[in-house]
Amino acid sequence: MESACEKYRRKKRESKEMQCSETEKKRILDILEREIEYALGCTEPGAVALAAAKARETLGEDAETLTVRVSGNVLKNAMNVGIPGTDLKGIEIAAALGCVAGKSEYGLEVLKDAGPEEVERARAMIREGRVNIALSDSPQKLYIEAVCRKGEKNAGVVIEKYHTNITSVCRGEEMLFARAADTAERETTDEAKLSMKQIWRFVQDTDCTRIPVLKKVEEINDRIVREGLRTEYGMGVGKHLYERMKKSGVMEFQTYIAACAAAAADARMAGCPLPVMATTGSGNQGITASVPVLAAAEWMKCSEDQKYRALALSELVTIHVKEYIGRLSALCGCAIAASIGSACGLTFLLGGEYENLECAVKNMIADISGLICDGAKAGCALKIATSVSGAVQCAFLAVEGVQVPEHDGIVRPDVEDTIRNLGSLGRDGMEKTDHVILDMMLAGR
Repeated sequence: MESACEKYRRKKRESKEMQCSETEKKRILDILEREIEYALGCTEPGAVALAAAKARETLGEDAETLTVRVSGNVLKNAMNVGIPGTDLKGIEIAAALGCVAGKSEYGLEVLKDAGPEEVERARAMIREGRVNIALSDSPQKLYIEAVCRKGEKNAGVVIEKYHTNITSVCRGEEMLFARAADTAERETTDEAKLSMKQIWRFVQDTDCTRIPVLKKVEEINDRIVREGLRTEYGMGVGKHLYERMKKSGVMEFQTYIAACAAAAADARMAGCPLPVMATTGSGNQGITASVPVLAAAEWMKCSEDQKYRALALSELVTIHVKEYIGRLSALCGCAIAASIGSACGLTFLLGGEYENLECAVKNMIADISGLICDGAKAGCALKIATSVSGAVQCAFLAVEGVQVPEHDGIVRPDVEDTIRNLGSLGRDGMEKTDHVILDMMLAGR
């Protein structure tokens, strides 16, 4: 039996362990601000449009032709997704519209000013064979090269590694700007990576209600949830789940949360003109990392303090897991990384402590680590609904202290080793899978 003095000393020790230094707090706040950003439509076609827009701006006049070379992962995620403001899908219209009307200053909202006239001009470019899309042989998972030409003039832009990371700009033979892909203002060393304990300390020791980017996440992503529940987009996964639940007369926690997340993805994948707040370069990851937590907090009538701590936790765990999986992968980032984040956020809302978070992460990795990414498309909403349902289930088990046995499959006693194993699976183990998926997709066009 613990004595009163021993209990006091333990509580004091634990309190110190949970304190987050000002330096660490600032670093984590910077990570949140950097990794969460506005995005209009799917981020891969958005990045293609951004490269095309910057190339046309550098050319200084309307382009006669546009050539775009992309990595296989970019092509995979840009082939079948709706483009905001149009009734069209795919990389060709994204590239052409970026070339015709995009504004690079808007970043991943590059197409937000494009109207019907610009859409028709972009369609004309495609019909006339003036847009050429090709695969690049770059080793980068995320690589986009756009070249605009008019007569003897040309201008080119390269984006690498991150969706808005322009690494070179040239006009003719003149290099106007160049930097290595790894010099982007992002931390990539092992020492710079977060850890679950650092994230927990930050969430415990920070007033998360005062983090502006989290307020934006709630405002922007809630708007597209409501739109997806109200109007049928794509497969209408979220809307149908929600309406089926209402017809049954039983509003159920797990289905409600999954329906909200899927509804937002339905709208976004179908080209809904509303922006989202993306996480680590993906709008669907931003949806999956935020919507389940916000929907659960609403359902449970949680305080603002609880809601924003849980949201910060979910976002940061998602960012942490993605550092190991990579920006683009054969693994579905929204169904795996972001749902692991949301499982942690849900565990927190359900009253879980740090050890329960470790349970949630291990449970999720044991459960859904094999979900593949076969491109951005309407069916992404199904994967999000499945993974969010799994996140709720794993959170319920985690708060009861239930977790998969250590050394089961890729799970290890240490949670960080388990996350590293997941990253190795996605990065190294599924390299060939990525190529097979792309071959299947191209064969089916």
